[in-house]
Amino acid sequence: MMEVEYQPTSLKDVLVEMKDISELMVDLAYSAILFESREIAGEVENLEEIMNRHVYQARISAMLGARRVEEAEAMSGLLQIAESAERIANSAADVARLVLKGAKFPQKLREALPEAEEVTIRLEVAAGSALDGRRLGEVKLQSRSGMRVIAIRRGNGWIYDPDKHSVIRSGDILLAKGIGAGMAPIHEMAGTSPEPHREWSHAGVVDDLDRAVALIIEMKNLSELAVGLAYTALLFTNEDLAEEVVNLDGQMEDMRYQFDLWVLGAAKRIENVEYLRGLLYLPPFAETIGGAALGIADVLLREIEIPPVFRMIVRESDEIITRFAVAAGSGLAGRSLREASLGTVTGMVVLAIRRGADRWIYRPGRDERLNPGDLIIAKGRRDGEERLALLCSPENR
Repeated sequence: MMEVEYQPTSLKDVLVEMKDISELMVDLAYSAILFESREIAGEVENLEEIMNRHVYQARISAMLGARRVEEAEAMSGLLQIAESAERIANSAADVARLVLKGAKFPQKLREALPEAEEVTIRLEVAAGSALDGRRLGEVKLQSRSGMRVIAIRRGNGWIYDPDKHSVIRSGDILLAKGIGAGMAPIHEMAGTSPEPHREWSHAGVVDDLDRAVALIIEMKNLSELAVGLAYTALLFTNEDLAEEVVNLDGQMEDMRYQFDLWVLGAAKRIENVEYLRGLLYLPPFAETIGGAALGIADVLLREIEIPPVFRMIVRESDEIITRFAVAAGSGLAGRSLREASLGTVTGMVVLAIRRGADRWIYRPGRDERLNPGDLIIAKGRRDGEERLALLCSPENR
């Protein structure tokens, strides 16, 4: 256990770092499974140590900053958000330790992970490509492809969570996460070809492994949606979104029950139960993330004061959350998400659409058509937010 010493810093800055690190740890934990990488798993453990320091700093800063009851109430809400980020980080570290201990995951799971709503891919940058020798901020990768780089392998070392100043070089191995439709554009920019799509292999004696894997992927999707909606609920003080986080938590609880039943049955039929060990930890991982999202939404549902600094925390994170109304005559009005290629044009992931006064569409499909007056809730980078704003404006049809 490392010794932690308090360093004077603002609670806002600490919470921004905690939000970013916890989300990066989740991405890297799934990447460690997907690519069977002990190196990536080791970095998740390293990030856990950094997270522990931030947790300590957040608690001390909150105590020093509260001098009256009203200030203490506001701080309690921020600390609840910090605790949720800590829960996510700890759960990601648990998964990483599984990889480091050599836990086995069925090939079918690794083949299915790219079918999730947000996928992680690995590709090598070719010499002379559009990415070779360019800074990430220059190429605006996420707003052009819908993918963001979460790590760069250069030689024998790794650069985790690169920023806009990071230079990409030929021979670099990129780990990128984003929407599936962005795989082709990012491969083109890197001068490589996507790997051919692989069908899931047969499961052998466990002939319903497809169903178990599908449950895990769906829980992954729902947990990530829940976190996005929870932060959005607080950002815009919207109880409808907070209630949806509660609903998602209930759905994941039901799915965990279905998964547990499958495991109990599968253990009787499969010869090498070692392959079930890794699977056992993934539904709790997603469930913990969903539970942490519920902890964030709970701040609003219990009417705990949300200080103005919270908006700054979300806006200064690596991934921001935004909302725009679709104007009549805009480039999005009357078009489906597929037709607008919204993900690859802006790099923003649409979390929800509000239609009318009280109708919400969560996890809208690519065939969902946008109407004038629809309110889009999306997450992504700042340059993607600018493009989304233009598409929603009638002056830029």
